[in-house]
Amino acid sequence: MSDTPRNEGRRPTGGRPGSGRPGAGKPASGKPAEGRPYRGKPGDGKPARGGDGKPRASDSKPAWKKDKPDEKRLWTKGGAPARGDSSARERETPEDRDPFGIRSVRAFHEAPEVPDDVTPKQLDRVALNELKTLSKENAEGVAKHLVMAARLIETDPELAHQHAISAARRAGRIGVVRETLAITAYAIEDYALALRELRTYRRITGRDDQLPMMVDSERGLGRPEKALELGRSVPRSSLSVPVQVELAIAMSGARLDLGNAEAALNELQIPQLDPETAFSYSPGLFDAYAAVLEELGRNEEAEEWYARAEVASDALDADDGDDEVIEVIEEEFDEPESVEDLPAEEEPDER
Repeated sequence: MSDTPRNEGRRPTGGRPGSGRPGAGKPASGKPAEGRPYRGKPGDGKPARGGDGKPRASDSKPAWKKDKPDEKRLWTKGGAPARGDSSARERETPEDRDPFGIRSVRAFHEAPEVPDDVTPKQLDRVALNELKTLSKENAEGVAKHLVMAARLIETDPELAHQHAISAARRAGRIGVVRETLAITAYAIEDYALALRELRTYRRITGRDDQLPMMVDSERGLGRPEKALELGRSVPRSSLSVPVQVELAIAMSGARLDLGNAEAALNELQIPQLDPETAFSYSPGLFDAYAAVLEELGRNEEAEEWYARAEVASDALDADDGDDEVIEVIEEEFDEPESVEDLPAEEEPDER
C-alpha cells in the first residue's frame, strides 16, 4: 500500500469542511539623470589622465561636477560606485537597502527529523517519478518528507504538515509536492492555504482531480456560493468516476451550508448510489446520503443508509484482493427472542 497521501481517501468527505504587474517602478531608459556620471568622449571637460591612468593633481574639476556641491553617498567610496567593495553594504543605512520595505521575508522553518527507517522507495512510484527533475540528493530528501507526511496525516496532521512544508521548500515546482502541502493544510483546517496550494497544483499539472477538495476548501472559508460555482466550472464527464462522486459529496455539503437540504439530496442521487455494489468510494457516498436524509427528518431511511455504509466499509476492509468493486448481499436473519435462542457456542460468558 502506498505511503503517499495522494489517494482518494484523503479527499474531502463533504460532510464537514472542518497582483497586478509592477508598473511605474521600472527604471526609465534614456539619458542619464542629473547627478549621475556623464559618460562622454575624451576632451569634453573630464580630467586628463597621465600615463598611469590616474587624474593629475593640477587638473580642474570635471565639467559634470562644476557648480555642484560635493555629495557623500554611503554606497560610494572615493566618489565612485563601490562595486565589488565588501564593506560598501555595511555603510548603507537600512532605509537605503530597502527604502520602500518591499523586501520579501521568508518565515523561518525548521525541518522535522526523518527516522532512519524511512527511504525514498517507500514513496508511491508515480510520485517518485515526478521528482526525477531534481538532483539525486534533493529528490531523496523530498521523497522522505513526503513519505512522512503520508505516514502522519491521520495520527499527527500538524507534524505531517511540517514535513510537507519542508518538501515544498526544496521542490516547490513539483506537482505532487504542492498537492501534499494542500492535503496537509486541509487536514489542519487551514483552508486558505489548501485552496492556494491546490490552485498552484492545478496550474502545474493541468489536472482537475483535486477539484472536490477545492470546493470543500471554499466551504471551509464560509463561501458556499463560490464553492458551487467552482464545482460547476468543470464538466463532470471529464472527471474520473471516483472524483465525480467526491465532487457530488462536496457540492451536497455546500447546498447544506445554504440551508437547502432537498438540493443537497439531489446532488447525491447519482448512478454510483448503488446499495448492492461497494466501490472504494461507496461508504462515503452512502454516509453522506444518510446524513442529508437525517437532515430532512427521514430518520428510518437514514438509518438504512448508515447501515449500508458500514456494510460496504466492512466488505472493502475484509477484501484481500485487488478488486475495487465488491458485490454486497444483504441477508435477513430471524433475530433470537432471548439469550436462550442463541446457539450454545455463542452464549455469553457468565464469568
